[in-house]
Amino acid sequence: MNPPLHYAVIGAGIAGLSCARALAESGVHVTVFDKSRGPGGRMSTRRGEGWACDHGAQYFTARDPLFQAELARWQAAGVAARWQPRLTVFDAAGRRADGGEGGEEQARHVGTPRMTAPARLLADGLDLRLQTTVTALQRYDHGWELATAERGLLPEAFDGVLLAVPAPQAVPLLQPVSAELAALARGARMQACWALMLRFVAPLALDFDAAFVNHGPLRWIARDTSKPGREGMETWTLHASAEWSEAHVEDSPESVAAALIAAFCELGGAAPLVWSAQRWRYAITDSAQAGGCAWDAGAGVGLCGDWVNGGRVEGAWLSGHALAQRVLASVRDELRAGLVQA
Repeated sequence: MNPPLHYAVIGAGIAGLSCARALAESGVHVTVFDKSRGPGGRMSTRRGEGWACDHGAQYFTARDPLFQAELARWQAAGVAARWQPRLTVFDAAGRRADGGEGGEEQARHVGTPRMTAPARLLADGLDLRLQTTVTALQRYDHGWELATAERGLLPEAFDGVLLAVPAPQAVPLLQPVSAELAALARGARMQACWALMLRFVAPLALDFDAAFVNHGPLRWIARDTSKPGREGMETWTLHASAEWSEAHVEDSPESVAAALIAAFCELGGAAPLVWSAQRWRYAITDSAQAGGCAWDAGAGVGLCGDWVNGGRVEGAWLSGHALAQRVLASVRDELRAGLVQA
């Protein structure tokens, strides 16, 4: 009997983990690779002694029934909860307005006790290889082989490779093996986002917990400690706009912090006790591709991610789930044709 199918998923964000989980639950052997120290991608939390701050994705919504069911599973497991911040918006003139983009009726959710918690639930039980940067894909008669920066050529051969990384990082991996998918990734434009994490000795006397900002360099500000399950000292997250971040993408963290803290103070905030900065080089999908995912059945290579499904955490999860279904459909077709053995 032939060994079970073995697929490689590159990227342990929500899209990659969603894809890997769906495949694993259908009996496919999956190995997930990620260059980071932990799973979650931009669903990320920075932690220190006595504080924590979500500096990537700030919240997520659930509109699609499939993702609503997944969210219910997360809530039942205690890794997600509804966040009901006092929300406002600053218009282009810096004036306050009630409510927020999307309306107050829009339910916003966060990971608990940190934004990374849903990703860790998805990753539980998977073959997850962290701090492993895949640098090249090579296809042979016996399957796919992966070259990595840390360990060179890996000994395993895979029946297929599924990429769940930002579009600009997918292009060099795909170009030698699938010109069609490489072109799709090349057509997506992803922009940077500077994030600033602020710590305070006492809560700020502001009558809101989060705000969309359409004035100056900022796009979003949030009192991270207003989210459910958070403990420790008062923390705020500041996100710069995509336009400002792109214009200042190579600036030093110090100059970025000075500009964003000044803008925060103009909105009623204050200078922090301590700050930390994070540059997300590929954070915002400016022109998300349609289709949900992409799968080249002949080559055995696929793509998923928020950038190929309209952005957002929900889009990422749905993209990974959709790619898994495409792969499983191909496997069923091959089984019927007698090309592979279960």
